[in-house]
Amino acid sequence: MRLSRLSRTTLAVVAGLILVVVYVPLGVVLVNSFSTSTSLSWPPPGFTLEWWQRAFRSAGAMEAVGTSVFVAIIATAVALVLGTLISFALQRFDFFGRHTVNLLVILPIALPGIITGIALNNFFRTIMGVPLSIWTVVIAHATFCIVTVFNNVIARLRRTGTKLEEASADLGAGVWTTFRLVTFPQLRSALLAGGLLAFALSFDEIIVTTFTAGSGVTTLPIFILNNMFRPSQAPIVSVIAVVLVLVSIIPIYLAQRLSGEEQQRR
Repeated sequence: MRLSRLSRTTLAVVAGLILVVVYVPLGVVLVNSFSTSTSLSWPPPGFTLEWWQRAFRSAGAMEAVGTSVFVAIIATAVALVLGTLISFALQRFDFFGRHTVNLLVILPIALPGIITGIALNNFFRTIMGVPLSIWTVVIAHATFCIVTVFNNVIARLRRTGTKLEEASADLGAGVWTTFRLVTFPQLRSALLAGGLLAFALSFDEIIVTTFTAGSGVTTLPIFILNNMFRPSQAPIVSVIAVVLVLVSIIPIYLAQRLSGEEQQRR
């Protein structure tokens, strides 16, 4: 279907306005991280690298980065295992309630974060009687990270089918040999893309983290929230925010490249 020139122009203008609204504030944060103003006055009176040096020397910021990386790695590992197993169960087997299970697996990513956070907080503290800690954060993050892995793996399983696995079995290969030599190579890029997206999703999550983190557990987004309104901390928070954006963009970019290259090969 061909669009008229007016329609194309209108769509281009709307798309441009949306991109401006999304990315101009990010550009302002980047500029503020080099501003000499402690109150982030605009336009910046000057530029300096002092805030970047102070941010990387900040013990609190570095500890928050380490906590976020630790939580994201463990949550991603859990999501890779469980998301892959669920994908195989729902794609390769037919059983009563399969569609319901599929909906329940995807639901955590669709629910508002505050609902998930409140529900998990009540589950840990009221039902299980478990004190909030870094491990409750890991479990909470894994609940929605599973969805990204699940979506990537089940989509790949639907495209590849079972013909190669059946041929491997006909040639005498066992279940684990078939998985190692046939199935896993076909899923490798999907697992990597899903893992990268899960890591990015966990690394910058704040709402669910706020409800499930115990005292003394400070991830990088919580560190930003706690310090952004403190005197003379705004420029350092801007630096950390820029780093957070970069850390989030890189896995998403790599995941898109992997998905695009896989589609081109097919």
